[in-house]
Amino acid sequence: MELMFWWLLPAAALAAGAAAWTARRRRTPDARRRPAAHTERLTMLPEYQAALRRHRRWLAVAATAAASLLVSAAVAAARPVDITTTVPEQRNRDIMLCLDVSGSMSSADAAVVDVFAGLAREFDGERIGLTIFDSTGIQVFPLTDDYEYAQEQLALARDAFEGKPGTSGFLDGTWSGRGSSLIGDGLATCLSGFPRTGAGTAENGTPRSRSVVLATDNYVSGRPVMTLGQAAALAKDRTVRVYALNPGDLDYGSGEDQPGAQLRAAAETTGGAYYPLDSAEAVPGIVAAVEKTETAALKGAPQAVAADQPALPLGVAAVAGLVLCAALWRLRL
Repeated sequence: MELMFWWLLPAAALAAGAAAWTARRRRTPDARRRPAAHTERLTMLPEYQAALRRHRRWLAVAATAAASLLVSAAVAAARPVDITTTVPEQRNRDIMLCLDVSGSMSSADAAVVDVFAGLAREFDGERIGLTIFDSTGIQVFPLTDDYEYAQEQLALARDAFEGKPGTSGFLDGTWSGRGSSLIGDGLATCLSGFPRTGAGTAENGTPRSRSVVLATDNYVSGRPVMTLGQAAALAKDRTVRVYALNPGDLDYGSGEDQPGAQLRAAAETTGGAYYPLDSAEAVPGIVAAVEKTETAALKGAPQAVAADQPALPLGVAAVAGLVLCAALWRLRL
C-alpha cells in the first residue's frame, strides 16, 4: 500500500508540534489554586490514591485516543492506495453498425437503433462503430470499445428518429440530392470505416474479424455509384461479413428479384446472414455468428491502476473518536 499524498504526514506532524509548543508556552498558573496545610492527610488516603490512579489512566486513554485519531485522520487524508499494473485486453473483432436513414426507413429507424443498442450490450472487448447513410454516408462514431460512449450516441440517434427537440441536425450530411437510399454506396461507406491494414489483419498482424450489421429495406431510389452486389463483392474481398436486418421483410414478397431476397443473397455471399428486424433470433443470431469468427486477445499498453484503501485508517479514526469521547465523559471534561 502506498500514500498518494505522503507529504501530508510530515506537514501534519509539524502542525501538531507547533500547536503543542504554542499551548505549552501560553499555559498560565490556575488562579483558583490556593495553598492549604496538611493536604497529605487527604492525598495519602487509599480512596484518594485509587481515584488518582483512575484519573491518570483515563488521561492516558484520552491522550492515546487523541493521538490515534490525529494520526489515522492524517493517514486517511494522505490517501492510501493499492497500486497494481494491468495489461488490458481487446478482442480483435470489429463490428460496424450500418443504418439506412432514408424516408422508407423512417418508421423503423428507432426500432433498428434499439436492436443496435442490444447488440452493443452483448459484445465485450470488440470495437463497434456506427455509420448512417441515405444518398451519402456519414460516420456517427468510429470503431471504439468505449461502450458507454457508444450507448450515448445510440440514445441520441433514437431521440433524433423519434423527433425529439434539439436533435434535428443528426441526419445532416446524409442527403446530397443524387437520390435516396443508395444501399450499395452506403455499404461501401461502412466498409471504409475499417482500418486499412490489409484484408483481415489487425495493426499488429493478428488476424482480425470484421463484420457489418446492415439495417435497410433495400428499396433503392436513384442511381448509386456502386450496386448492392458490387458492395457485397467488395466486402467479401476485404473479408468482411455482412449481417442484414430488414424491417420490410414482408413488404415486397420473396421472389429472387425482390429487395428482401437480393439483400439476403448479398449478405450470404459474404459469409454473413439475413434476419427480419422483428425476428427474435436477430440479436442472439448475429452475436453468436460474430463470436464464432476467429478471435484473439490483443495486449494493450500496461496501465497503473490505483485503488483507494481508506477502510483501515478511517476505521481506526472512528474507534479512536469513540474512545476519546468516553474518556472525556469519564474525566468530566
